[in-house]
Amino acid sequence: MAHLAVSDLHARYGTVDVLKGVSFSMKKGEVIGLVGPSGSGKSTVLRTLVGLTPASAGTVTINETVIDFSNAASVRLARDQMAIVFQQYNLFQNMSVLHNVTVAPTKIKKWPEAQVRQEAEKLLAMVGLADKLAAYPDQLSGGQQQRVAIARALALQPEILLLDEVTSALDPELVNEVLDTIRRLAGEGISMILVSHEMAFIREVADKVIFMDEGEVVEEAPPETMFDAPTTDRARDFFGKILRH
Repeated sequence: MAHLAVSDLHARYGTVDVLKGVSFSMKKGEVIGLVGPSGSGKSTVLRTLVGLTPASAGTVTINETVIDFSNAASVRLARDQMAIVFQQYNLFQNMSVLHNVTVAPTKIKKWPEAQVRQEAEKLLAMVGLADKLAAYPDQLSGGQQQRVAIARALALQPEILLLDEVTSALDPELVNEVLDTIRRLAGEGISMILVSHEMAFIREVADKVIFMDEGEVVEEAPPETMFDAPTTDRARDFFGKILRH
């Protein structure tokens, strides 16, 4: 049984079709790398999965439950089961690190505060920030803030974590600390879809790589096949160019 199944997904911005029939599936605990040129629709896939960009056609099924994106309750179900982390950290500047991680589970989910705090402390330790519980975002580096954003997403206990270019806004020396966090999560068996230009990292952590171009899935393969022996001309051209640099 597929953990997540996406079938013939379409989306548009105004009159422009940005997703043109995207289909793929993932198993529980699988890490998918979503790659391709800028503007190919990778980030739109993630935004559509959680209802931030409206789907114009197609189906998304999580654990055999079809998400009806025209129904608010169904969209909430999707957001209960998938959490997204963006390029920008979007932390609350007036809240401590711990408060940033606990506010949604306690205020929105109404989960018990003591339980939420205990889980938040565990998550912040997992991302290497056990000593920063009382710090505020402006006291943290960009890499630390992004790790808080990842812990905040995980605090909602999603089935699937969506990571949208989470290192692209960071200075180069801060990238590795965020990638190390994602490696740790992959080792914990957390299902993830990664949109990233960090090709060496995608090759290392992904179980499957999906190459997109112009709003479509061009090719899907294990990383060693996708990077070393892609079967389509478009994928060969793309990887041939980027892997030479």
